[in-house]
Amino acid sequence: MDNSKKALVCGAGGFIGSHLVKKLKREGFWVRGVDLKYPEFSSTGADEFEISDLRDQQVCQKILDQPFDEVYQLAADMGGAGYIFTGEHDADVMHNSATINLNILHYGQKAGIKKIFYSSSACIYPERNQLETGNPNLEESSAYPAAPDSEYGWEKLFGERLYFSFFRNFGLEVRVARFHNIFGPEGTWRGGKEKSPAAICRKVAETEEGGSIEIWGDGEQTRSFLYIDECLKGVRRLMDSKEFRGPVNIGSEEMVSINKLAEMAMDIAGKKVKIDHVPGPLGVRGRRSDNRLIRKELGWEPEMKLYDGLKLTYKWIEERVKELNR
Repeated sequence: MDNSKKALVCGAGGFIGSHLVKKLKREGFWVRGVDLKYPEFSSTGADEFEISDLRDQQVCQKILDQPFDEVYQLAADMGGAGYIFTGEHDADVMHNSATINLNILHYGQKAGIKKIFYSSSACIYPERNQLETGNPNLEESSAYPAAPDSEYGWEKLFGERLYFSFFRNFGLEVRVARFHNIFGPEGTWRGGKEKSPAAICRKVAETEEGGSIEIWGDGEQTRSFLYIDECLKGVRRLMDSKEFRGPVNIGSEEMVSINKLAEMAMDIAGKKVKIDHVPGPLGVRGRRSDNRLIRKELGWEPEMKLYDGLKLTYKWIEERVKELNR
C-alpha cells in the first residue's frame, strides 16, 4: 500500500504549476495535475494529468473526489503588463479566476481536503504605496484600505478574502502567499503574456550587437524578481507551517530598474544593444517584496541573486530563439 501524501495541483500546465509538480514528486507526493493545457516546454511530472476546465463545476467535483492532503490552487487567467494593464481582458480575468476559486473551495471543502494553498499577487497592493521608484511600501498590512491598480489585483484580493472566509466558517486550512514577479526557465517568453525578465531576455537574444530593443516607458520603473526555485521553497515552507496562514509576501528584496534588468541581460549575453524607450502599459512605478513577515514567521528568505537566476533564464530563452531561427 502506497502511503505517500496526495496532492492536487490546479494550473499544473502553467509555469509555476509545472515546476511545483516536479518538486512535489521529488518530495515523494503522489500528484494529480489539472489544467486546460499540458506544460508547454517539458512533459508533466504528475502521476495523473487531467486536461479540464476548472470553471466547470462538474469538472471540479470530479477532480476533488478524495480528501487530498494538499491542494495548490495556481490556476488563473493572467499574464504580464501587456495582458493585465491594457484593460482589454478585465472581464475575463475577473470572471475566469473568480469562478475557479469559488468552485475549488466549494467542492474541496465538501471532499474534506486537508490543506489548500492559494497564490495571490503583489498586484493586490494599493497603487498609492508604489508611486515612487525607490521606496515602495509593500508590507502585508498595507493592503488596506484597498486600492489595487488593476482588476487582476482586485480579483486576487477577493480571492484572499474568499479563502479566509472558508477558514473561518468551515475550518478549512488555507495558506495564502502574494507572489512577486516569479521568473525562470520554461516560463512564457513570447506572445504577449510574458513578464519583463523573459521579454527582455528574448529581445536581447534576438538582437545583434549594436542593434536596439524596445522598453516601455522610461525604464526607470523598479521591480523585484524571484527565481522559480526560491518561490517553490517559500511555498512549501508556508504549506508546512503549523499555525501561520498568511497572507505573506513571497518575493525578493533585491530591487532593480527595468533599464538595469536590460543591462544585466546584455552583460550575460556578452553584447551591447541600445534601448529605445517607447509608450506602453507600465503598471506601478515601484514594487519590491517586503520580507520581514516571512522571516519572522517562517524563518525563511530567498538566497539566489537576481543575476544568477537571470543567467539561467537567459540561457534557456536563447536556446528557444536559436531553435526558432534554425
